[in-house]
Amino acid sequence: MDMSRIADQGLVLLGCGKMGSALLAGWLEGGLAPASVWVVDPHPSDWLQDQGVHINAPLPEAPALVLVAVKPQMMREALPALKALGGGETLFVSVAAGTPIATYEDMLGEDTPIVRAMPNTPAAIGRGITAIIGNAQASSDHLDVAEGLLSAVGQVVRLERESQIDAVTGVSGSGPAYVFHLIECLAAAGEAQGLGADLAMQLAKATVAGAGALAEASDEGPSQLRINVTSPNGTTQAALEVLMDPDQGFPHLLRQAVAAATHRSKELSRG
Repeated sequence: MDMSRIADQGLVLLGCGKMGSALLAGWLEGGLAPASVWVVDPHPSDWLQDQGVHINAPLPEAPALVLVAVKPQMMREALPALKALGGGETLFVSVAAGTPIATYEDMLGEDTPIVRAMPNTPAAIGRGITAIIGNAQASSDHLDVAEGLLSAVGQVVRLERESQIDAVTGVSGSGPAYVFHLIECLAAAGEAQGLGADLAMQLAKATVAGAGALAEASDEGPSQLRINVTSPNGTTQAALEVLMDPDQGFPHLLRQAVAAATHRSKELSRG
């Protein structure tokens, strides 16, 4: 499947909340014609209604692709209406958390090409990262198309097996919240040392954002970047002796946090 098929046969976006809107904005900015897009959403936003796409209109008979972006709890209500598109040439791509490929195969038929994706919230500003995995019916061309569409909101990586989705959820899916909490804690610690609340928060936000950007842009790995900042017996070393404590610091806490998120992801997928 090449991208021209999407332009010719149409793309259906099921759900246009934050993630669906981010994806649609990226596609339209990338040159996809609004007339090639059909959006199904019970509460279309003002922004969506200004984009020139088809909204809650009769769907094409054989769209090239259906992208499922509804919340998991809405899945069983939304998908049956699309069952007629299963088992054919239409590719289904899901960005819904906690819904395994087997659920889609049960609803749409095992012959349906399906790609499951796990994006994260920085997709809202085009800085997300999404992991994808296809079922047995998803060809390399299908995966290429899914990657091309999801690249509109950031990086895309491919998994070897679906079970890895749970660990991806623990690292990058839930991970932005860990970083936001780090910012909260860093700002609060600055206040405790005598900084004003606004100044402490500005310093914390800029430090975390800047360090992340440097880590991504640098040819050096994060370990070396950490060493570069750490003068022997200096201030950074004093702090890292606390943070790097194997029993109470980041190594222990993040292992526990990612394991907890991964475990919960497995529970939710089992339904």
